[in-house]
Amino acid sequence: MRLLLIEDDEMIGKSIREGLRRENYGVDWVRDGWAAEQSLTATDYDLLILDLGLPRISGLQVLKNARQKGRKVPVLIITARDGVEDRVNGLDAGADDYLVKPFSMSELGARVRALLRRSAGQAAPVYRQGELELNPLTREVLFSGKTVPLSQREFAILESLMRHPGTVISRSSLEQSVYAWGQEVESNAVEVHISNLRKKLSPKLIQTVRGVGYKISTE
Repeated sequence: MRLLLIEDDEMIGKSIREGLRRENYGVDWVRDGWAAEQSLTATDYDLLILDLGLPRISGLQVLKNARQKGRKVPVLIITARDGVEDRVNGLDAGADDYLVKPFSMSELGARVRALLRRSAGQAAPVYRQGELELNPLTREVLFSGKTVPLSQREFAILESLMRHPGTVISRSSLEQSVYAWGQEVESNAVEVHISNLRKKLSPKLIQTVRGVGYKISTE
């Protein structure tokens, strides 16, 4: 999953980025509203984590602009503003959830997982497709009832595919879901990870749609 963190506080931003990366999310971090809007134009994100008190363009205005442009990405507001009116304004502007600072990384992680499930139309905390189960919380994958060890990037690609069963996801989208800014991407990285997943799980589980991308088989 590729997340955009929009936070101007150096210490908070670094802590959140490192905490989410330990949970195997690709995290891009910007420190003002103008940079956030440029990032949203250039990249499709699975979720935004948005502070309200930003330089140049306020967080609330970034949110309003994103919704006016039709961007449906889930948005989690993080802010020290704990008044009822602040929460109402944020939610009415299009935020999906609201978390008041200070907070624990465990709670932030739980809210991120809940928003990602909701955006995929998934209520249960575990993704299931046939004999395959994937648990984003425990980072565990089961196939035919047996645990299958995966690398961080194999897990991230499989999670992206399982969030949209039967939907073709392009190679570039899978790259974006796995690699954050500054991480080198080899030209055949996605193909290698897909090949490894087929070997570890089932040759027929992930289908190639030639010239388009990949999808999880729903058969």
